[in-house]
Amino acid sequence: MRRTVMHIDMNAFYASVAQHLDPSLRGKPVAVAGDPKKRNGIILAKSRPAKAAGVKTGCAIWEAKRVCPDLIIVPPDYAAYKRYSRLARLIYYDYTDLVEPFGLDESWIDVTGSLSLFGGDAMKVAREISERVKDELGLTVSIGVSWNKVFAKLGSDTDPGDGIVAITEDNYEETAWRHPVEDMIYVGAATAKKLHSAGYATIGDLAHAGDYFLEHRFGKVGLYLRAFANGIDLTPVRVMDYEKADVEYDVKGIGNGLTAPHDLECEADAKALVWLLSESVAQRLRESRLRCRTVAVGVRRAGDLSGYSRQRTFRSPTCLTKDIADTAFKLILENQPIDEEHALRAIHVRTTNLTSMDVPVQHDLFGDVERISAMERLELTIDGLRRRFGNPCIKRGVELTDETMAGLDIKRDNTVHPIGFLR
Repeated sequence: MRRTVMHIDMNAFYASVAQHLDPSLRGKPVAVAGDPKKRNGIILAKSRPAKAAGVKTGCAIWEAKRVCPDLIIVPPDYAAYKRYSRLARLIYYDYTDLVEPFGLDESWIDVTGSLSLFGGDAMKVAREISERVKDELGLTVSIGVSWNKVFAKLGSDTDPGDGIVAITEDNYEETAWRHPVEDMIYVGAATAKKLHSAGYATIGDLAHAGDYFLEHRFGKVGLYLRAFANGIDLTPVRVMDYEKADVEYDVKGIGNGLTAPHDLECEADAKALVWLLSESVAQRLRESRLRCRTVAVGVRRAGDLSGYSRQRTFRSPTCLTKDIADTAFKLILENQPIDEEHALRAIHVRTTNLTSMDVPVQHDLFGDVERISAMERLELTIDGLRRRFGNPCIKRGVELTDETMAGLDIKRDNTVHPIGFLR
């Protein structure tokens, strides 16, 4: 049986949520942006009128204002985005239990097994979902309909908004193959550049690429991409957890990063940010019942905005904030001094090489097992208090040494990014 897969993308999601929450913004050029005072003042999302005026995602607020003087800037509200995202997925759940989120505003759904319950017409189901999202949530969606996930996403990506694009076995050569190769999922800028340099400009060109070229330039990923270009994709749409309105993924790493409100010109300020980030990462590790074996730190310098990353692997896995923070900070100090001449602009802390907390740990023969167990119990207790009273209810002294960052709740305000497709 051929699958019927849909990819649903909520249009201008952040900006649309802002307009739904504040009806006075409807029909106006609106952009969701960070705070320039915190040095993250870039455009995160824009409404259709703002897009038509030339506002682009990722540009600075002053650049956006230059092309659109009437632009209305609103701050991000991640709690609202998560709420609307969950409500949308619950609508999809009325049609199938195979709902796979791809970030906050996108989802694949597989209606192969349930389509007969709705008359067997995939386009009719897509229109009904579109109308329900519009009526119940006040948002519009683009929907791609196909027999595989790759072309379903291509359909929604190429829809101008509030429409439905079907890419079928009968029309994919005329519809999908004519698009630039970079329109297909997982063909990023670097991959597209390599393909263009070899004369592969469209998805159709990629569909006919030879084995030697693909394997020589891209390894096995090249063969995946050619298969995708031909509509060969057996990747399943994962089953949704109704209680969470989400999908359980095999987590490969947990990290968090931040551009500091000011250049970090001394070790104390850098240490405060490292601990804030590590606190967020360690808390998320414990919530996922995971420990890490590897800690990585990424740094962006203030002067020339150059950066580097370093990592270190533990003998035994850990989920303790202190272990992660101390290691990350040592990695920075081992690589450079921190002063006015060597100031830092941004830091990222990431944990990988993860293991389940339910798996017994082989501790170091000379390690203090009782202390480690006691620290884990303490941190889990603190996690419980934070769930009840909010993350700021308990703070570490090291995180309060820089007044400009003392009030940050990095875990709560962390942006949720899309999950990788090739897993």
